[in-house]
Amino acid sequence: MKKYIPNDVMLQTEAAKRLYHDYVASLPVIDYRTHLRVEEIGGDEPYRNLTQLMLKNSPEKWRLMRANGVEEKYITGEASDREKFQKFAETLPKAMGNPIYLNTHIELKRFFGCEEFLSGDTAEKIWNEANAKLKDLSPWKILAEEKVEGLGILADPSGKLQRFEQLRQEKACPADVVPVFCPDKALQIEGEEWENYMKYELGTSAGIEISTMHDIYEALSARMDAFAALGCCTADHTLAAISYYPAENFELDDIVGRTINGKGTPSPKAREQYQTALLLFLAKEYARRGWIMQLEYAVVRDSNTVRAQQLGPDKGDDCLSSGCRGDNLARFFDRLNREGKIPKTIISSRNPSDGALIASVIGAFQGSGVAGKLQLGGSWTFQGDKAGIEAQLANTANLLLLGNAIHMPSNARSLLSLNRHEYYRRILCNFVGRMVENGEYPEDWNALGKLMEDICYNNAKQYFAD
Repeated sequence: MKKYIPNDVMLQTEAAKRLYHDYVASLPVIDYRTHLRVEEIGGDEPYRNLTQLMLKNSPEKWRLMRANGVEEKYITGEASDREKFQKFAETLPKAMGNPIYLNTHIELKRFFGCEEFLSGDTAEKIWNEANAKLKDLSPWKILAEEKVEGLGILADPSGKLQRFEQLRQEKACPADVVPVFCPDKALQIEGEEWENYMKYELGTSAGIEISTMHDIYEALSARMDAFAALGCCTADHTLAAISYYPAENFELDDIVGRTINGKGTPSPKAREQYQTALLLFLAKEYARRGWIMQLEYAVVRDSNTVRAQQLGPDKGDDCLSSGCRGDNLARFFDRLNREGKIPKTIISSRNPSDGALIASVIGAFQGSGVAGKLQLGGSWTFQGDKAGIEAQLANTANLLLLGNAIHMPSNARSLLSLNRHEYYRRILCNFVGRMVENGEYPEDWNALGKLMEDICYNNAKQYFAD
């Protein structure tokens, strides 16, 4: 059978090949946004089988299987791990053009030495060979093999942070693992669980009885102190849209008081007023602390409410939304700018059509002091697709400065998905390599090499360290 994943996959020009192999392939990784579980990394235990590592927490792969008509019992249900792997293997050959197709084969090759196509026919052989090697593959070994230097894991403000503290004290893990402050639940005032969350989770963890907007500010600030003590310098927010609807303090207290006391769901206007005020407060706090703010929007969570009720949240049913308001985004940054409180910010939309709009807005608020202070994040869908990455690179080059860009995060839910950095780097090198071959950039290998090293590693190292 023909081997798959040649060394020059996705590298279409000689310049691209040289850029990747000579300058990029061996660089360390700083992954500043993942959905990994710190408990998994802290335990450093070998995996039981390939499904546990590859499919257990992978909504993107579950979506493919559902698109192939696979019964839910083989996805998140009671079927055996071997049966689940078989159904995924039968689905994968149909996924031509999806990044999961290429990345799955990169995972199998990099970590298990497998160079065969995964299909229903080869599933048994690959299952047996990969599982035989799993006893030698632990979380820390994966981090070491992927050269992961820094790893950010999304964490709720009310969550317990003992595992992060333990890893920090032991100093044995090959990567610096830090929590990423993620106050999404506090922002979702329209959610059914917001009242209980604020009273019994956030309020309890901060030691504050929440009844006013000021109480919320104090509780979140107290939790930021706890996160900062563990090396956190990044906060992440995922929203349906960027709102900008200022309100007076008494209006905000009324919105909070009514909602937290169970007197009804806030109106759309009240929700926007609350989210605007809270995001402004958070942004100013991040600026004061020197933190990075990550904003991602145009995503609707758990749109399949039937499945969410049956299986719980985060089962692969998020979807894109439209209607980006550039004026809201501009007014949000302008308000912060008037007070000199814009933090370093990475902003992205799940909707690929928003990339140029975002780049145009943040280009108006760059300034002296920090090169690339405001970054255009990836406007790709769920796992980083080729077209989305290329569009993000083009918008950055056209409207900002490509040389100041920081690479994409993996958004990984499985440690194997850390290989997305290789996928991104190959696309980047091919993007730049084409410009070199076309005569759009000089064949100056010192300048080109530095540009690639900066985008893939140096810029992020400086951005998150300063």
